[in-house]
Amino acid sequence: MNSPLRAVYQNSTVTNVLPSQAFCEGYIFAIAAAPEIPMPEQWMPGVIKGSNNSLSTEQVDELAEALMSTLRDSLMLMRDGASLLPDYVVWSHDKQKRIDAEQWLTGLLAGHQFVEDSWQRAWQVAQQDSFQNATDETPTKRLTRCLKLFSSLADVDLALHVRTEEQAQAFHQNLPALYNQLPFILKEYVALAGELAKSLPNQFETFQRVE
Repeated sequence: MNSPLRAVYQNSTVTNVLPSQAFCEGYIFAIAAAPEIPMPEQWMPGVIKGSNNSLSTEQVDELAEALMSTLRDSLMLMRDGASLLPDYVVWSHDKQKRIDAEQWLTGLLAGHQFVEDSWQRAWQVAQQDSFQNATDETPTKRLTRCLKLFSSLADVDLALHVRTEEQAQAFHQNLPALYNQLPFILKEYVALAGELAKSLPNQFETFQRVE
């Protein structure tokens, strides 16, 4: 699928106020996956660096539409059960080649941090309902497993640094396998958000506004 952001990133003026395209797409993915999706005016500033006064009204409108289109595309992938992982999020022994993959995961973590309150609210309601899945795992345990993998792969150098020499060697050897787990873990992350969202009011209305 062609990214709606591709044309935006061909404009140097607009690009100057944005993080990398991979970071932006990962950030928006996390926003789309949240149990309660925030309104555009709340989350869009999270992917714009500093003031956007350098942009014309036309450029601002173009950027906003591209960001919303990216959100809608993410929601469609989630709804249709399609592959959630961008083609460029793949393992490579060449650090330069995996920069986009790490940037996407870094953006995902930043987006998750922005909507963390939404997850917390959903947890509180779910706990009242004694929410758990078929394997009796709590939402916290399932989410922690997802975020742990995202964090480890978002900065491989750091993950290696904080481990003992023996742990680092084992982690490095397992990196291809860990990357292969990402599609499953992403679906787990989205599935958990969807299950928690059922505990919150007005979720259908929120989805309709995004549509």
